[in-house]
Amino acid sequence: MNINLFKNSLWRTVKKVANLNFAIFILLCIASFSIIGSVIEQEQSLEYYKINYPFQSSSIGLNWRIIISLGLDHIYDTWWFLLIILIFSGSIVICTFSSQLPGLKNARRWKFLNFNSNIGKTVHSSRLNYNSLSNMIYALNYKNYYVFHKKLSLYAYKGLLGRISPIFVHVSIIITLIGFVFSILGSFTVQEMIPIGESIHLKNIIKSGLYSKLPNHILCKVDSFFITYNANNSIKQFFSDISILNTSGHTWIRKMIQVNSPLRFNSLTFYQTDWNINALRISINIEHIIQQPLQKIKIGNQFMWIGTLSLNSQQSLIFLIFNLKDPILIYDEFGQNIEALDINNNLVIHNNSFNIQGILVSTGLQIKVDPGIRLIYFGFLIIMISTVFSYISYCQIWVNMNSNVLDINGSVNRGMLHFEEDLSIIQIKYQNYTSYNNIKF
Repeated sequence: MNINLFKNSLWRTVKKVANLNFAIFILLCIASFSIIGSVIEQEQSLEYYKINYPFQSSSIGLNWRIIISLGLDHIYDTWWFLLIILIFSGSIVICTFSSQLPGLKNARRWKFLNFNSNIGKTVHSSRLNYNSLSNMIYALNYKNYYVFHKKLSLYAYKGLLGRISPIFVHVSIIITLIGFVFSILGSFTVQEMIPIGESIHLKNIIKSGLYSKLPNHILCKVDSFFITYNANNSIKQFFSDISILNTSGHTWIRKMIQVNSPLRFNSLTFYQTDWNINALRISINIEHIIQQPLQKIKIGNQFMWIGTLSLNSQQSLIFLIFNLKDPILIYDEFGQNIEALDINNNLVIHNNSFNIQGILVSTGLQIKVDPGIRLIYFGFLIIMISTVFSYISYCQIWVNMNSNVLDINGSVNRGMLHFEEDLSIIQIKYQNYTSYNNIKF
C-alpha cells in the first residue's frame, strides 16, 4: 500500500513538473532573474555596491547588504539560480519523453483508420462519388503527400518536420541549458596588464567556476604593441603581437590580435581589451638610465599621462604624453613648456643631457575559458532552425472506400486555410482523373 501511495504521489509530482503552465512559470522566473542581473551590475567589488546601493538613498528597499546576502551580485552562479535551471531542465526532459516522443509514435499508429474511427481533431470530412483508390493516390501525390495503401484504405501526410520540430525545440533547450551549466561551473576569466616584452603566467582571476582549472603550463608573452589613429587623433585600433609559450620557452602559437579578433589556443581565448603607458626610459648624461613612472589622468574626455622628474630640491621636469605618435611635451617646474621631444632626440637642460629612449607600454588582455559556449551556440542554432520548421503545417488525410464512394477525413495542426485549399485541389484532380479513366474498384 505504501509503495503504491509513493508511486502515485511521485507520478502526480512528475505530471505537475511536466505541465506546460509550470514550465512557463519557471521560464518566467529565469527571465525575471536575468533582468535583475542585467539591471544590477554583476561581479563588482563590495565597495562598488556600498557606493551605488547605500542604505540612505534606497527608495525601493534594495541596498548593498540585501544584494550581497541574496547573491544578486553574481546571480548566474548562485545555488538557487542553478536549482531553477535544473528544475526547468527536468520539466523539459519529462515533457519530451512523456508527451512529445509518444505523440510522434502515435502519429505513425494513426495511419489507417476507418470512417467511424475517432481521428481526433478532424477539420475536414467529405464523401466523393466513384471509388478509385489509384486515382486518389495520383491526386494526393500531385500535392506532394506521402501515401500509404492498405486494403481499402489510404493514409497520406506531408509536413512531418512541422510535427517533429517541437521535439527538437525541447532538445535544443536542454542542450542550451546543459551548456549554460557547464559555463557556470567550468569557466573562468583572467585579466592581465602585460608590459611589452614580458612573459607572465595567468594569475589575475576575475571570475571562476566551481570546477574551473587555471592552466599553469603556459606563458603569455607580448612581443609588440602599436596603435593606429584616425585623422582627428582618436584611436582607430590597437594591436598586440602575442605569443603562447610552454614553460621551456617554446612558442606554440603567435598572432597579432586586435579588438574583435582574438587569439584562440586550445580552450583559451585571448582578447585585446585595453592598453596603458607605464613609464619613460630616460638616459641622463649618457651614464644613467632611469625609468620615470607616469600616471594616467583624465581631463574632460581626454586621457593623458604625466610624470615629474626631480633634478634637485628646486628644479624638476614634467613629462606629458597624449598618445604614442605625437612628441612628448616637457615642462619646467613653473609649468612653462620647454620642448616637444621625439623618441631618441637629445635635450640639454641645466647642463644635463636628456634622451628619451622609449615609452614603456603595457597591453591589457582578457583570457577566457568557457566549456559550455559551443553547446549554447549549438542549442540556439537548433532552436532557430526548429522554430522555423515548426511553422510547417503537418497535414494528414485518411481515405476509406465504402461501396461506390470514398470517405475522406483530414486533420492539420495549423494553417487550416491552406489545408482546405489542398483538399479542394486534390478532389478536383481526383474527379478529373476519374472522369478520364472511369475506373471503378
